[in-house]
Amino acid sequence: MQQSHALVAIVTLLSLLVYVWMIFRIGGARRRTGIDGPAMTGDPELERHLRVQANTVEWLVIYLPSLWLFALYWNDLFAAAAGVVWIIGRILYALGYAADARKRELGFIIQMLATAVLLFGALGKAIYVYAVIGA
Repeated sequence: MQQSHALVAIVTLLSLLVYVWMIFRIGGARRRTGIDGPAMTGDPELERHLRVQANTVEWLVIYLPSLWLFALYWNDLFAAAAGVVWIIGRILYALGYAADARKRELGFIIQMLATAVLLFGALGKAIYVYAVIGA
């Protein structure tokens, strides 16, 4: 039976909404600190919010393809579940980092492990399929 991948589509869109939430938090930090764009420095609060957003972009390019490839090669439900774990990790990372840079570790580890499961799970299955079926 073919999977619809609706769950992974929902998780993908929720992941992007979390990213948009992070962008809006930068605007709030700019208002609170009085630092207008295009300035990127000048207050630790603003700099932490900017770093959260930048780090999330850095991880999205690894996480999103891994999420979809895992869903294609393995299972939509398990991919979506790992995606929800990634979202939780990113939220914890964002909230922790915004409060104090030393509080970012738990969320970072959670999202990193979720990404690793998706990435290496998809890679392993792709290699297996190629070895069994061939080009």
